[in-house]
Amino acid sequence: MTFQELRIIPPILQELTNEKYEQPTPIQEAAIPAILDGRDILASAQTGTGKTAAFAVPTLQLLNKDISYQQDKKRPIRSLILTPTRELALQIYENYCSYSRGLKIRTVVIFGGVPQKPQEKDLAGDVDILVATPGRLLDLIKQGFINLRQVEILILDEADRMLDMGFIHDVKKILNYTPEKKQTLLFSATMPPQVADLASSLLIDPYRIEIEPETTTVEAIEQSLYFVDKANKRKLLRDLLQTLDIESALVFTRTKHGADRIVKELDRKGIKAIAIHGNKSQNARVRALNAFKKRQVRVLVATDIAARGLDIDNLSHVFNFDLPEIPESYVHRIGRTGRAGKTGIAIAFCDIEERKLLRDIERFIGTEIPVVKEHNYPAVSVIAKPKQAKGGQNKTSSGSKSYNKQKNRGGSYSRSNNQRKSGSKQRVSGKTRSANWK
Repeated sequence: MTFQELRIIPPILQELTNEKYEQPTPIQEAAIPAILDGRDILASAQTGTGKTAAFAVPTLQLLNKDISYQQDKKRPIRSLILTPTRELALQIYENYCSYSRGLKIRTVVIFGGVPQKPQEKDLAGDVDILVATPGRLLDLIKQGFINLRQVEILILDEADRMLDMGFIHDVKKILNYTPEKKQTLLFSATMPPQVADLASSLLIDPYRIEIEPETTTVEAIEQSLYFVDKANKRKLLRDLLQTLDIESALVFTRTKHGADRIVKELDRKGIKAIAIHGNKSQNARVRALNAFKKRQVRVLVATDIAARGLDIDNLSHVFNFDLPEIPESYVHRIGRTGRAGKTGIAIAFCDIEERKLLRDIERFIGTEIPVVKEHNYPAVSVIAKPKQAKGGQNKTSSGSKSYNKQKNRGGSYSRSNNQRKSGSKQRVSGKTRSANWK
């Protein structure tokens, strides 16, 4: 499949060639024809799949088809792209500008965290396409600087991330300023219930697209797995950061509060770290990312959604402090290291509650993650049957759990024979054994 076969007009084709686009990615191949046909779109795709071009190219072509020029009349905003952060807004804006060099279409971008006056000046002229973050857009609408009553194409990018950052209510308010009849395109890496509900209320007979992430990423990355009790994860992370040769590390955690707790723990031990998540302001996220890129801090702790779209060069290590609930997210996380032919290292922690997540991940990537057997905080298994002690007394009462509070220096980890080819089943005894969770 080529871009010519997707019915792209020559001016845009030329710019795609200039940008070194040789052939459409899967999401472009699926989305472009449907958008050109006027369909609503519900697409699930990760960052890095080419999704910006998948909606930018066809919307430019549709708007160019019947654009009108009247010297005495300002052109209305005909397409609105909502995105959660300034970084993504600028990236989308730059893409639109690149693809539309041969067209007489003007794109404007607005976002918070900067003075409003220059944006007011940009909005005073013709605006065919507006790229915006929800907060600043809503402010400018209420102040009378923006009219969305003639929007023909509405695009919601990174919808799940807007949900995570608390923008969904603003998005719903903005939608009230747009016409009921319009083409709507919704893109989201995941589909939590709130996003699915939003999609069902907005989209009419949508064309559904789901792009599976590449799994080949894992082959270029050195992976390792540590079995560790949940209470000891922060201690293990601290130890590894202090003992391993780690230039920079991106640490993924499942929750915002968990990210903040990790940063506090590392700071107490003299390891410079900073968190980025949905509870942080846009300016705070930008400052955190810049500090990490400039090596002012060594560790960036993030949730999945907050880290999406970040472009970080020379990242040496990725830590899965909490295993992701979606196996594809594991590949997306570790794919942030080892880029441009460089060696990358990915380290995963697994506690007993995450054993099913680990099995799902290994099934998805098609290989076992090598286990590090010797470390200071090995997890211990739940004892199923206590051993009888001398004098006829049990070491533990029947049905209770026994945990080794001491460091288990001889701990080892095996995989059960019925699940994997290596290892064998352990016989249960009264001794505390290293965890065999698989």
